[in-house]
Amino acid sequence: MPIYEFQCEECGEVFEELVLRKDEEVECKKCKSKKIKKLVSKVAFKCDGRFSGGSKCSGCSGGSCSTCH
Repeated sequence: MPIYEFQCEECGEVFEELVLRKDEEVECKKCKSKKIKKLVSKVAFKCDGRFSGGSKCSGCSGGSCSTCH
């Protein structure tokens, strides 16, 4: 599913939106402004019990988040 993360340039609200077409207009959920920018979303996946794409959560003391979740 093409779910994108946006930030409103008027009020600063960050929100996600399902966008099915390239020409689809997206507006801020909070203030209804159309002055928004698409954010780069972080991607992660789990392989062999470990998550890719960044640092561990603050509660992890081991090599896997399964110890704190």
